[in-house]
Amino acid sequence: MEDETALAALTAWMQAQGLGAGALTSVTRLTGGTQNILLRFSFDGRDYVLRRPPMHPRENSNETMRREARLLSALAPTDVPHPRFIAACLDESVLGAVFYLMAPVDGFNPVGGLPPLHQDDAVQHRMGLALAEGIAALGALDYRALGLEGFGKPENFLARQVSRWKAQLESYAQLPGWTGPEHLPGVSDVAAWLDARRPADFAPGIMHGDYHLANVMYRNDSGELAAIVDWELATIGDPLIDLGWLLATWPEPGAAQDLISVKPWRGFPSADELVAHYAVRSTRDLSAMNWYAVLACYKLGILLEGTHARACAGKAPRETGDLLHGRAVRLFERAQRWIG
Repeated sequence: MEDETALAALTAWMQAQGLGAGALTSVTRLTGGTQNILLRFSFDGRDYVLRRPPMHPRENSNETMRREARLLSALAPTDVPHPRFIAACLDESVLGAVFYLMAPVDGFNPVGGLPPLHQDDAVQHRMGLALAEGIAALGALDYRALGLEGFGKPENFLARQVSRWKAQLESYAQLPGWTGPEHLPGVSDVAAWLDARRPADFAPGIMHGDYHLANVMYRNDSGELAAIVDWELATIGDPLIDLGWLLATWPEPGAAQDLISVKPWRGFPSADELVAHYAVRSTRDLSAMNWYAVLACYKLGILLEGTHARACAGKAPRETGDLLHGRAVRLFERAQRWIG
């Protein structure tokens, strides 16, 4: 992506869009927990971040970029913290894939370590509450008023969930060497519990789809969110799934190993505090919140097991597959505790 031909094509496209003149400078590849390419650079006195699919894109990668660009553009007039959208190129011939430009986020991701200010207990507590506020604000938006009609399929959204992910799990049997679903504790019991207790109704709204501490950035000077990032799984569905996802990935006191690691972990609120804080900022019915948390464990556990299945078949690193299998097991153990 950083080769001279691609950078020249990007420069010409930006000039044609009226974004400035001259050459790209300070071109840097950004790292993170994503397979997509993030490139930061300056152009005519302004800083940009380019996001595009990997050099060997998946079948739906370009459509994912189109959806992300559409969503970020729609979020522009809202108070939901997000990277500010600048422009998108839907013409795959320019760089070989769809891409879009956004403004850099002035902040940091907390996973793996915290700067000195954010090691303060009070600041950490605020960080957790701000996290709950982010999805409460997102779920409160009127997606139709923002032009996102047709962005998802909310009809029967909850009714499709268990069968959808059960089929995903069963598909792993096609991968030779996979150890099988019997190594995921209680997977059938969890599925039956979810089917039997599914909420009868919900109010559709925008959901992020992968909301946890690794997919947000915090301000450098406070415990406030700077931006929610990585919107590739966003859709129109039940926003309470985002809160459930947060609970499923939230570190548990005394746990030997957490799904997401933030060190030090002292002042962050409990899972119950997150739910209570969300509740006062939302009109949604949280009486079935346990169901959403269990569903998140079920779905995320099956997604992680997919990498293990591919590793068993020699299509992913075995060390990574074993690590994610262990996390999938812990998610199902957590789900079993929650259903009693």
